[in-house]
Amino acid sequence: MIDTHNDLPEMIHGGAGGDLEKMDPDKILPIDTDIPRLKKGLVGGQFFAAYVPSSFIEKGGARFALEEIDIIDRFTRRSPSLEAARTADDIVRIHAKGKIASLIGIEGGQAIENSLGTLRMFYNLGVRYMTLTHSSTTLWADAATDEPKHGGLTRFGEEVVREMNRLGMMVDISHVSDGTMDDVLRISEAPVIFSHSSARALADHRRNVPDSILTRLAKNGGVVMVNFYPGFVNATAAKQAANVLDKEREFKAMYPNDPDKSAKAFTDFLSTFKTETGTLEEVADHIDHIRKVAGIDHVGIGADFGSLTQHPTGLDDVSRYPYLTAELIRRGYTDAEVKKVLGLNLLRVMRRVEQAAVRIQRTRGPSTATIEPLRQ
Repeated sequence: MIDTHNDLPEMIHGGAGGDLEKMDPDKILPIDTDIPRLKKGLVGGQFFAAYVPSSFIEKGGARFALEEIDIIDRFTRRSPSLEAARTADDIVRIHAKGKIASLIGIEGGQAIENSLGTLRMFYNLGVRYMTLTHSSTTLWADAATDEPKHGGLTRFGEEVVREMNRLGMMVDISHVSDGTMDDVLRISEAPVIFSHSSARALADHRRNVPDSILTRLAKNGGVVMVNFYPGFVNATAAKQAANVLDKEREFKAMYPNDPDKSAKAFTDFLSTFKTETGTLEEVADHIDHIRKVAGIDHVGIGADFGSLTQHPTGLDDVSRYPYLTAELIRRGYTDAEVKKVLGLNLLRVMRRVEQAAVRIQRTRGPSTATIEPLRQ
């Protein structure tokens, strides 16, 4: 069982200032994620998100990401149940030891501060995917929940994708606009992922994946990791949540010189925002739909646990993954199909990304870019 998106680092960063004595993941926490419940949920690999708020769209994103990567590194090193992983083979090896493979993804391309050098250093720190945007459009990529400025990717945005391919870092197109999805699928030489998105045909939210992209994703070889947030799962909740991410930009405008205060205001807002809750069965419906349109090889799980304040009925925390497995079996999924959804699809994508990097480095050699094209 591999989940590609959990916001536990954000919760420790914002709720305890990064202090693991105040929020120790090896103990039961007052949120939906901790290590005892990850074990109860039979999780074998977990990508923890180093989330960068869109209030850091102009500067400071790298520092914010590094602080959350530091949190992931520290709680991984001190936990007897976790071990750091950087490759697909690492996940398999660590799982065989009875531990949970701990991996890092960056949520928000503003983390690289328009620098390929920063992107490369994040890879060296163990980051194995990056979500190209969050709620706001960057200088090089349009976001799903912001006004389009580039029609997708800029020239530099294309270079970011190519450099991620060269490094062996998965390109994550959750949160991006349809135009950006289109450009990434055109440019990427390796399979891509949606680390935490669901099907737009069932819940009409801009954050979800349209069928036209699902069809192209199958040709790319990528995978959609289904999100559990009710606003991306339940049709009514999707309408209720349609403009929620706009609030992040409102708080940025309210506190233009204090991105930390803006980020906290948005987090506080989310803690009180409510929609219809949805159900475990509706999450399974999204898996069914992606399976129907893209194929069984192109769907997985990226629950978005950690920061969720609302959960589909039956999926209250990270211990509940086996209940979703049971629902898939009840619907007639074979053992082989269930295993693909739970982790084999993601492992296949990781391996193909790793193999593409070897091929690209062999044919092109090391990157020679030292400054971003934005300055050229």
